[in-house]
Amino acid sequence: MKREKLAFLSDNPLYTKRFAVYVGRRCRSATIKDVAKELRLDWHTVKEFEKKYMAEQLRRGGSHGPGVIGIDEISIRKEHSYRIVVSDLVRRRPIWFGGIDRSEKGMGAFYEWLGERKSRRVEVAVMDMWKPFRNATQSHAPQAAILFDKFHILRHLGEALDKVRKSEYARVSGKERRFIKGQKYTLLSSHENLTLEGRLALRKLLSVNKRLNTAYLLKESFGQLFTYRNAVWARRFFSNWCASLRWQRPKPLEKFAELIERHWNGIGAYCEAANKVSLGFVEGFNNKIRVLQRRAYGLRDEEYLRLKVLTCMLPAL
Repeated sequence: MKREKLAFLSDNPLYTKRFAVYVGRRCRSATIKDVAKELRLDWHTVKEFEKKYMAEQLRRGGSHGPGVIGIDEISIRKEHSYRIVVSDLVRRRPIWFGGIDRSEKGMGAFYEWLGERKSRRVEVAVMDMWKPFRNATQSHAPQAAILFDKFHILRHLGEALDKVRKSEYARVSGKERRFIKGQKYTLLSSHENLTLEGRLALRKLLSVNKRLNTAYLLKESFGQLFTYRNAVWARRFFSNWCASLRWQRPKPLEKFAELIERHWNGIGAYCEAANKVSLGFVEGFNNKIRVLQRRAYGLRDEEYLRLKVLTCMLPAL
């Protein structure tokens, strides 16, 4: 006796592949609970359909041999539990999710998964200033140029400016405090992003407090560093920027300058023409992962989270 094989049937004879694909595609824009309620299915059944759908997306996505990678970590639960996410910045999609933590060993697991031959093809690695990421990359892909993410650098600068704001609020008293109170995000925002009301409040604040005026101008001018196409000119700009600190000597900004000095190689390398890559994808993708986690009120199944992360930028089947 023989049985005919039907391509449209799945491994489980209770549903067809086309139906499983439909359920998985619906889960891209809705929660498992909503899809289960709409189709009158069990919650666990919908989840299994979606996992099979995402596994098929990965299979069709093909293998990876990235030339430019972006490295970042995400928090999966409380008590400092992290996983590393590596993205292909040319194809603009994540390619690896894993590691037991954000240690050098955890980062090394990615290069072991990628293989020695493909690791030698990596030309640029974009990351924050976390030392274990840098050490693992230099060990497994020494030919790669290391770039530090501009958005992490500017975040450190914003924190330094906020410390100046807090110290000035503690130093002054009386009516001068009312100009500083509640203006944290006015100072941290770029000037072109401020509303008319925010610009008026900022103008009053900077006219009253000279130290905050100096710190704010230094913060606004620092972004010019990433526009240079020559490392020598970028270094000269940074030296002049540091010289501007000598007049007021705000301690938080001096510490920020020391931080940039220690990590200059990974910042100055961005000015080389061959290393001009899009730095916004890594940070934007990290925000997308947070949205996925918030939409589900946290994901306890780590394998399910891994599949969601790796397939969220892939086209639908």
